[in-house]
This record gives sequence, structure tokens and C-alpha cells, in this order.
Amino acid sequence: MDKMFHAVRLDSDKCTGCINCIKRCPTGAIRIRSGKAKVLKELCIDCGECIRVCPTHAMKAVYDHLSITEGYEYKIALLSPTIFGQIRNLEDLDYVMTAFKKIGFDDVFETSRAAELISEATRKYMNSKSYEYPVISSACPTVVKLIQLKFPDLCSHVSPIKSPMQIAAKMAREEAINKTGLDTEKIGVFYISPCTSEVTEAKNPIIHGETGIDGVIGICEVYHQLVATMEKLDKVDAIANSGLIGVSWAIDGGESAALMSSHYLFAGGIENVMNVLEEIEEKKFKRLHFVELRACDAGCVGGILTVKNPFMAKARTQILRKYLPVSMNHLETDGIPTEMLLGASINPVEGMKLSDNLFDALAIMQKIDGIEKKLPGLDCGACGSPSCKTFAEDVALGYSTENDCVFIMRDQVQHFAKQMSLLGMNLGENRADDND
Repeated sequence: MDKMFHAVRLDSDKCTGCINCIKRCPTGAIRIRSGKAKVLKELCIDCGECIRVCPTHAMKAVYDHLSITEGYEYKIALLSPTIFGQIRNLEDLDYVMTAFKKIGFDDVFETSRAAELISEATRKYMNSKSYEYPVISSACPTVVKLIQLKFPDLCSHVSPIKSPMQIAAKMAREEAINKTGLDTEKIGVFYISPCTSEVTEAKNPIIHGETGIDGVIGICEVYHQLVATMEKLDKVDAIANSGLIGVSWAIDGGESAALMSSHYLFAGGIENVMNVLEEIEEKKFKRLHFVELRACDAGCVGGILTVKNPFMAKARTQILRKYLPVSMNHLETDGIPTEMLLGASINPVEGMKLSDNLFDALAIMQKIDGIEKKLPGLDCGACGSPSCKTFAEDVALGYSTENDCVFIMRDQVQHFAKQMSLLGMNLGENRADDND
């Protein structure tokens, strides 16, 4: 498992050095150096915002292709509920699931089944009152990473329950083993993902360990083949086994609504998420019990690997729900099963490391403060850093020079011009004296 894997990559050949990406990155993970963007892996949270705004498509998403399924004796498609909102006029989940079997999978498993179990487990967790208000959903890996990097004091507020993707993978594999009698290594579980965040989480999980996922395929990779196959179906298999609670996780507010409580808040879009986290940190929400945050607009339907307009997909999901039962999956125990828990705490993550030596790090911090005081505080990005603070860090660490700031350069040029002007005047006066 690659502990530095990221699903957001840069194609330097296409990069023109514009500053669109550095202005949109919520963690300041991108710089422009030598006329090209550079992604700082230790700060990247795989939100995909840089992909959305890159005019030359230099920023791109990395995911597995269908060919990754080859070599497995039994192949399972693990479906994000997001995919149902991508299909026009869908009334029956079985059409989508049967089509996946037609394009090469032996079985199909809905992640929404696990989502329904998590909703029930979260209700039990909230009823236990053994937590800090408010509880923040752990479902979006990008949000959890953002908290670790930018809001470390909120790490203890993150729900200890695993994501639907992880729990569904375990459930799907266990069912396949019982059904087929095959050894686990002969069974391939492939998540059909709406976003780069989940691609990275499957390959490099926040809580390190095996995810049970053998590949992550983007929805955009299978969409056109899936739709073409659906149009040719003359009958469907009865496969679907989840209700509106699970499917609703695809859109913002879906997870919160399943808690059967009024003391919750949900927000989608990375800027809105940042604003909410800032206010939680400042303790502005007195009676809030649960917070559902998604990095993408409208929820997971806004993921970078989806195909359709997120707000149209949200509307389709809302319409689809009226054909579904409330829930079809329930916990078999009174408490929360241990295998549903993360198994470790969510801890703060150090971003850009100043130095391994404490005294050196303190000296660099003082240097950063001194450099920042010289800067205009406009955060224009013309220097290649996203803000004056990050530029000061880059200068202190030797990645940039103060002259990369156009305002400092301008002042130096003006000072130099003034000195040259004074020198010229003095030379003129000396010549006049010589003539006298």
C-alpha cells in the first residue's frame, strides 16, 4: 500500500503556470515554481478542486480502469449510491445492478446497504452521549483530512464509525465467500467511485490497514457502457437490497436525515465546509449534535468522477427515493459491532515540516514572522504561493526568494530608480561645477 498515494495528479506538460489551482486549494498544497504547478503531497486532501478549475486540464484524476478486474475468478461491483442519480428516468435500482452484471461483474453490492447500518449505529452512538458535541461525520475522507490538517482541535469530534465504502467491502466479500466457497484472494471487490477522495481512501486509508478493496473505478469510466447496456435489457434480476435511507447518502443532508433528530447541520462544497468548521472551532453552535459535511457541492453527486450536473443528479435521487422502502438493513446486535469502528483515533497531521530540530524550527518560525511583516497581505498569488503567509514559509525554507513578491520587487526597482536619479543629479552638479 502506497502511503503517499494521491488520486490528484499533475501533467506538467499541460501546465501553463496560471494560478487558478493555488487560489482554489483549501490547504495551500499547490505552488507555482519554475513556471509550473507543484503539488505538495503532505498537504493534499484529494478534494479535486484544482481539477475543476484547471483551464488546460493539467490537473487530472487517477483511478483504476475496468481492465483491473481481469485475473479474479469472482468480480464484485461495489456501487456508490451516487451512481443512481446519474441515470435519467430511473425507477428501479435493479436496472443499474443488472447492467453491471452484463458488463462483466459476477455480483453487485450496494454501498447504501452499509450506509443504512451506519445510520443505525450512529443513532446508537448519539444516544450513548459518550462524545463531544457536535459529532462530525467521518464519511467524507477529504473532510476528515481537512480537519486533521487545518482544524486539529476538532479531531476528537469526528465519528469513530467507518465509512460505507469500507464496511460494504467487508460485507460483500464475506457474502461472496459464503456463496461461492472461493478463497478470498480469488474474489475481487471493485468500488465504483464518484470522487478522487474515495480513490485515495481505498488505496491509502486515513486509519492505515486493509480496506478490502481491490480497485477503484470512476463512475465516468463505466457510465456510457452502463447506459448502453441498460437500454438493451429485456429483463432484470432482483438484486437491490437497500432503501431510501441508504440511497439518500448520495446527496447532502441524506446522512443527517437518517438520524431522526432535529439538532443537525449539513453543508456541501469545500468553502462552506471550511466556514462551518471555523464556527465549530469558535464554539458558535451551542445545541448542535451532529454535522454532516461533504467536500463537493450537493453532496457526493458532485464528485469529480461523476458525469451529470450535481444538482440534476440530486433531483433525480430525490425522485427515485419515492419508489423505495425506508430501510432494508438493520444491525443484528444491540450495540455497535466492533468491526464497524475505525479502531484508532483520528489524530492531527503535521503539514509542512519546518525542521526535525525544535530550536531550528523555532528560529524558522521567527524568520517567517519577520518576512510576513514585509509583505502586503494581499494574497494575490503572483509569487506562486497561495498567500503571503505561505510565501513567507517558502522563503524561509529556501524554496523562494523575497524578490519573487512583485510588490517587494516593485519597491526595490523604485528605490533603485530613485538612487539612479539622485546619482544622475549629483553627476550633473559635479559637471556644472567643473565647467565653472
